[in-house]
Amino acid sequence: MLDIKRIRETPEEVKAGLRAKEMDCDATVDRILELDTLRRQLISQTEEAKSRQNKVSKEIPKRKKKGEDTAPIFAEMAKLKGEIAESSNKLAEVEKEYREKMLSLPNLPDPDLKPGGKENNEPLRYYGEPHKFDFPPKHHVDLCNALGLIDYERGTKLAGSGFWMYTGMGSRLEWALLNYFIDCHLADGYEFILPPHMLEYQCGETAGQFPKFADEVYKIANPTDDRVHYMLPTAEAALASVYRDEILPESALPKKFFAYTPCFRREAGSHRADERGMVRGHQFNKVEMFQFTRPEDSDAAFDELVAKAENLVKGLGFHFRTVKLAAGDCSASMARTYDIEIQIPSMNGYKEVSSVSNARDYQARRGNIRFRREATGKTELVHTLNGSGLATSRIFPAMVEQNQLSDGSVVVPEVLRKYLGGIEVIHPL
Repeated sequence: MLDIKRIRETPEEVKAGLRAKEMDCDATVDRILELDTLRRQLISQTEEAKSRQNKVSKEIPKRKKKGEDTAPIFAEMAKLKGEIAESSNKLAEVEKEYREKMLSLPNLPDPDLKPGGKENNEPLRYYGEPHKFDFPPKHHVDLCNALGLIDYERGTKLAGSGFWMYTGMGSRLEWALLNYFIDCHLADGYEFILPPHMLEYQCGETAGQFPKFADEVYKIANPTDDRVHYMLPTAEAALASVYRDEILPESALPKKFFAYTPCFRREAGSHRADERGMVRGHQFNKVEMFQFTRPEDSDAAFDELVAKAENLVKGLGFHFRTVKLAAGDCSASMARTYDIEIQIPSMNGYKEVSSVSNARDYQARRGNIRFRREATGKTELVHTLNGSGLATSRIFPAMVEQNQLSDGSVVVPEVLRKYLGGIEVIHPL
């Protein structure tokens, strides 16, 4: 959520920032300012009427003691009660619309981001060289079938299109990837979290996914009450709310977490001909990194998360590039994002395997997450950051395709072999 003070003081700057994100929110910003003015007027009127009511009520015992007529006092009290009820009801309506409008605004992009969409994304650096073959390479679907790693047909039979089932060595290879990620994060001093996979609505609202993307998740109705849970689309939705409505001591920051979860997404996007297999799906595994920091530390934390994601991909031996996203390609909640993109040979281009983002205080304001400054005793909003570290649904096909041999075998990356009992090569069945 954006700072209403910033909207009041620099509305045109806010509008320009949102336009850079390819969001036309001018009318919404104008309406928010109208509602904010009306809201403050109604709060003032209500408080004045309550103050007058309290003052008048104190006159009743005094008049009774003097034997004076109290009827005028009771008449004024009734009038004030009606005014308070009317202004309170109006205030509730205004507050409701005000909150809805404020929640609908995306985060402002950092000023150094290029405006516009993905056409303005900026590759910052490259690592390694693109993989080259001296034989006709196979698609990862064909390799996974021949090696007995994935059963696509039975995965679809169990859950429908967009799902797959790991089998045999494929299951072990998937788990090896996750263990590799986990060991790296533990070595860096991050705390391991296993959050619930079903979350309440407020988690999505705090993360900035709701209300805008509420139709893109799998919802679960509770038959015993009116609560609605949803299957988390990313562990970020859970981690962002760990300290919701709490005040942390400054000495506790930064908080550095990582979590393993399956991720569930109802709208995974349309499948192009080159996206068959595991590249898009409704369920996939991911290890997510997350930090809560002081505002002055969030830039350094962002650089740390980017480096961690890059190092994970380097460890697997992949060629990749790091891309600074333009304002319009950043998600609604984020002020800046860098993507780590690798090559999947069959797709003839780069595919994102990690997004590292800084939400600044946007999520913290939505979730009322603060810390107390030791020097002043005052509370401030924390900054929140997240990054994939990593998702496997694109790492796995890239690993299989890039490491294939001419006989259809696949070489296991060296960092994963200790999790597979020393197996170096997976051979066709």
